[in-house]
Order: sequence, then structure tokens, then C-alpha cells
Amino acid sequence: MSNRVAIVGIGYTGFRPLTPEVSYKELMYEAAVRAYEDAGINPRRDVDSFVTVAEDFIEGTSIFDEYTPDQLGGMLKPNVTIPGEGIHGLATAYMQIASGIADVVAVEGHSKASNVLTLPWITAYALDPVLNRPLAAHPLFVAGLEMNRYLHETGATREQCAMVVAKNKRNGLYNPAAAYGAAISPDDVLHSEMLSYPLTRLDASFHADGAIVLVLAAEEVAEALTDIPIWIRGIGWCNDSPSLENRAWARAIYAEEAGRMAYEMAGIGNPRQEIDFAEIDDAFSYKELQHLEALRFCRFGEAGLITEEGMTGPDGDLPVNVSGGSLGCGHLLDASGLARVVEVVLQLRGEAGPRQLDGVETGLAFGWRGVPTTSGAVAILSI
Repeated sequence: MSNRVAIVGIGYTGFRPLTPEVSYKELMYEAAVRAYEDAGINPRRDVDSFVTVAEDFIEGTSIFDEYTPDQLGGMLKPNVTIPGEGIHGLATAYMQIASGIADVVAVEGHSKASNVLTLPWITAYALDPVLNRPLAAHPLFVAGLEMNRYLHETGATREQCAMVVAKNKRNGLYNPAAAYGAAISPDDVLHSEMLSYPLTRLDASFHADGAIVLVLAAEEVAEALTDIPIWIRGIGWCNDSPSLENRAWARAIYAEEAGRMAYEMAGIGNPRQEIDFAEIDDAFSYKELQHLEALRFCRFGEAGLITEEGMTGPDGDLPVNVSGGSLGCGHLLDASGLARVVEVVLQLRGEAGPRQLDGVETGLAFGWRGVPTTSGAVAILSI
């Protein structure tokens, strides 16, 4: 059995600011049905293992994998929950197949953020319990500190960050799944409500509800199921320092190391030349710039400049977040990285509709678990 692994099915529902008419289980079920139909499989017969990405603190229940088999079709089969970023779940499924444990694995991630009334305080629980949590700092305060340090060390400007927001929200207008597509100007971003200097309200992505299911398969199975398998060429992940005192505030070390791991696996020496487009985390405007540099699409301090020059626009040399990213689509909590993967798959299949890029063969998806963590994962996909 070859250890090559492909994505053979995708299904998603959402992304909307509110979904009072459905439960998270119904969102998951709808996404799963679409993914299995796309892959041409029956989950009870064909899927060997099920991976869900969820955080017990956000879900409000412990041992969350006990709440997933029914709506995914995984009863009496292996089910595991990964408390991490969505692409961490993709990596888990990849390893199950590449190691020979399974031939077909379903990966699920979801957000029901609209149900969580105290999300900032749950997020703040990720801070160091001894040194940081007693300060009772709001997570957005941490994001503001990091943005300020990033701008100071790189020379990037608030205006360049605002250009990221305007670009991604404009891209979202061409994505039917995007909840927050809009035609706004960088000035609108700069003059929106200040959250934590220099971070404004429009610099931060708004949350959305939704669910995503991916179906992965070993090479022989994948080639039997679809004429367009999307191959996982490289995958990598990294967790940097969890404490505020000894992290690199201007650099995303977690993205650098996750990218290094994925590039080595994929045999990629120059990402700028060998990757056609990227879908990367933009939970905050400056994060797109920081992650571009960390993933070696440009040198440290250059991301703002290439954004200002239009290089990361849909018609640029390196299209970034043509889906709208989290700023345009909405932030899906730990499913956000899977949303980036979905867009890469759609582009490589030629199924992205009015936002379709020409001649793309290799794309990169990167997900960050969000403030205050330093945890991220990369997937490099090719046709």
C-alpha cells in the first residue's frame, strides 16, 4: 500500500453569523452528507476512522468524541477528537492512512460560536495559569500588544494592515459561503472602533457558525473514487511558547517551524516560486502579514509592502485568501484551518466559481489556533 494520501471529498455548511434554527449536530450532519456524496462513499461501509477537531471548553462538554458518531455515521467505529487547530485534525487523519491503520478517514471541524456567550473568557483560560491568567487580560489586549510589536519591528503600517482587511472582505463578495464580504476602504478600517491599540474592530475577524467535513483516502482508494484526487504533498505543525514572557512577539515561530516541516516533506525549496496561491490565517489583519513572512513567501518586514503593491490580490503574483479568509468568511474557531483547506481544494479542482484562479496546481493552507496560543499547522496540496 502506497503512503500517498489524497482529499477525495469535501462538504461544508454555513458560514453565517447566527444559526438559531439548527444545532451543531445538524450543521455537522449536513456537511457530512455533502462530503460523502462528493466522495461517492457510504460512511458505514467505507470510512474506517473519524477525526473531529473540537475544544471541550468551547463545546461545554467533556470527551467530545462521544457526541460525534451519530451525525457523522461513525457508530461502532474509531472516533477521536483532537483539541487543536483544524489542520491538526487533517494531520492526524493523514498519519492514520499513511501508517496503514486506515484506508479512508473523515475529518470534521465546526463552529457554533453564536452559542458561546463568554467566548473571550474561555479563550483567556489558555493563558499561563500562574503568571498570566491572574492578570485577567482580555485576549484582544494580547492581540493588540502583538500587533504593536509586529508593526514596530517590521516597519509595516496600520494602513497596510487595513489593506489586508479591504482585500479579503472584497474577495468575500465572490464567495457564496462568506458571511462578511463587503466593499470597504482601508480608511473604514482605520477609523473603526479601537479595540486594543493599534487593533481596530475591523482589523479583527467576526465569528461565524458552520461545519466542514473532509474525506481522505489512500492512493489506490483515492484513484478509484475520483478523477481529481487532491494530494497532500506536505503537512507540518508546531507549538511555540505558551507563556507571554518568552515568545517572539514580532515573529510567528510556530508558522515558521510548521512551514519548514511541510516544505521538507513536500520537497519545496522556494515557496514563492513553487506554490501558486495561499490560504492563510487572517484572524487579525496583521496576522496575514506575519504569516506570509513566517511561511517564507517574502522576507521579514516585506509582507506589508507586497500587499500594498497588490501582489497578494486575486490578480497578483501570489494570491492570498481569495476565499475572503476569516475576515471575509467569518472565523470558525478551530475549524478555520479546514475552511482554508476547502478553498485550496476548490481552486485545484477548478470549482471556485467567479473567484477561480487560472492554472493553479499547488496551494498552501495554514491555520493558527488563535490568540493567545502559538500553535499552527500547514498543509500543502497539489493536483
